[in-house]
Parts: sequence; structure tokens; C-alpha cells
Amino acid sequence: MPALPEFRLETHFARWEFTARHHLTASDAESVSLPDLLAMASEEDRTAFETMWLGYTEMWGMPALRAEIAATYLRQTAEDVLCFAGASEGIFAANSVLLGKDDHAIVVTPNYQSHETLPLMICEATGVPLDPDDNWSLDVDRIKAAIRPNTRLVTINFPHNPTGAILPLDRYRALIELCRHHGIWILHDEIFNGLGPSGAQHLPFVADEYERGLSLGVMSKSYGLPGLRIGWIACQDREVLGRMERLKHYLSICNAGPSEHLALIALKARHQLLARNNAIVDANLPKWDAFFARHPDLFEWRRPDGSCMGYPRYLGPEGVDAFARRLVEEAGVLVLPSTIYSSDLGETPSDRFRIGFGRSGLDEGLAALEAWLA
Repeated sequence: MPALPEFRLETHFARWEFTARHHLTASDAESVSLPDLLAMASEEDRTAFETMWLGYTEMWGMPALRAEIAATYLRQTAEDVLCFAGASEGIFAANSVLLGKDDHAIVVTPNYQSHETLPLMICEATGVPLDPDDNWSLDVDRIKAAIRPNTRLVTINFPHNPTGAILPLDRYRALIELCRHHGIWILHDEIFNGLGPSGAQHLPFVADEYERGLSLGVMSKSYGLPGLRIGWIACQDREVLGRMERLKHYLSICNAGPSEHLALIALKARHQLLARNNAIVDANLPKWDAFFARHPDLFEWRRPDGSCMGYPRYLGPEGVDAFARRLVEEAGVLVLPSTIYSSDLGETPSDRFRIGFGRSGLDEGLAALEAWLA
């Protein structure tokens, strides 16, 4: 196996995430405490957690958890769900199982780095950039032009990290039809589905829409529970799921039992959690709107469609890298410069930075940012 390159985003977070005073670039919603989550549980589920046996768990995931995950979809059952130790393990498994050295993959850019690094570790890949002048949308004709006879996988991510864009439904269905015509798999990173400002129009899950669609989900982002490290892939093709489960034998083997019980409690309370997290987004997003309106000479801002992230342009003369570095070193305010999202598959914007608005404490961070600018 070839050596993997440095994971730029995770390296940046390893340096700053827990030392910066104001984390203004988080991609996850505000988390809850263990007592707060247990308060949402039924007496039966709370007792099951408190009295659980701390042995190995089922490799596919706890049956009750898989059934509750399946209930978030329209057409899936527990047998269509395979649990992972977070979303990253699912990304690794999907690429490893679906791609071989003679295959070709297509990836949208910019992207979460493993979505391109892992295909490139296995085979050739082509990047198709999202268009910032078209609300970061995807030109399906560019996907069509990139398809080769050996193209096996297209990877997309909506709501998109880092822009928060959501693909229009007609383009989404056109992409599915294009891939269906060519027999190409779609890995859809849907970990922000359901999270966003009021009125966000989220896409239907690809596992419900397409027989070769893989829906990647996780407790970390929309539900705000990254500490559980529970992710999953839903897919209609159980043979492919079985191959990923066998690869999992070499990875996590199985998930942590306490995390599975807590994820089950959270998913049963998912409407409550999502309503809470979306209310935080609705409260925070206007604060960013007002901030950027006060500084039109320094920033160009477009509201995102969904998730709890945005990707404004920095207009200052020193460039976004120097801006982000000075901001965290001098003011303790953490953002992600767009060089973190650079791609080996083509040019990506170099004058933007990622912000977050899904957590509490934004007022203090914005005040520190405003004072530093002044």
C-alpha cells in the first residue's frame, strides 16, 4: 500500500483545535453532555446503556441501531446498513472495495481530502470543480465529459464541505441517471443532511434514489455527537456491504458498545436534536451576515444553502494564509484557509476560508475577530 500524504485539515486541527480560544470554523453542530443525552432516552434505553455488557459488539453494528439508522431513510432496512467507526472508516472501506488499479474515479473539488486521496492511492482519478459563480453547483455535463470506459465511482458531498452548497434537485437526478446509464457507483457524503438554516432544501438520500448509491452518514455533524465515533453506509447492494464488512475486520473490527447504545438513544431523539441544532444555525447565521456587511472591503460573502459552514472570500492584500495564521496566533480565532482544501486533481480557490456557525459561543469569537480587525 502506498504511503498516504499528510492530511492537511486534520494536521491543522491537531495544532489549533484545542488551543485556539475561539473555534470559528467547526463543521459540527453544538454537542450535548452525556447527562443531557441520557435525559432524552426512554427508561428502557437508559437502563440498557447503564447495565450493558462491555464485550465485543456485532461487526455490522447493533441490530437495533441499524434498524434506527434505516428508519431515517425511505426505502432502507437494517440489512441495508453497515456501521463504521466514524465516517472516515466508511470512506476508506467504500473506495477500497469499489475501486481497483485499472479503474477510474471522479471526485468533485474542493473536497474533504480523503475523498480524493484514497481513490488516487488505488487508481486514476479526475476532479470536477464546483462553480463558485453558480452557487458552488455541479455542472453535470462536466461529469459526463470526465467519464471513461473504466469509470467506476463518482464521489459527491451535499451539503458541501466547505461551502455549504446543496445541489439543485434536477441536477442531482440528472447525475443519478447519467451514472445509471454507465453503471457507475455514487458515493454520496451526506453527513450534513438535515442541518442548515430554516428553509434548506435537502436532497433525498442516494441509497433511496439509486441502486448503486452509497449513503455515507455519521453521528458527528448534523447530530453534533462526534465523540461517539459512529458512522454508517446505507446501500441497496448487500454484496458490496458484505465486502466492506469483511474489510472492516482489518480496521476497527466492531464499534464501541457504549457508543452504539448512545447513538441509538440520539437517533430516537433525532428530531429533537436536529431542531435544536438548526435553531442554533438560525440564531448564528445572521450574526455572520451582519459581520460581513460591516466589512465589504475585506470579505465577499454568500449565504450557504445548508450545513453549518460557509466559505467567504478574503479580499485583503496579504492573502488568506497570512490572514488565517495571524488571526489565530494574535487573536486566538481559528478559521480554515482554502489552501487546506487544495487538490491534486486541479485548481481550487486560494482566496477563501471556512467559517462555522453551528456551535454556541459565536458572540465571543466574533468580538475577538472584530477587535483584531480594528
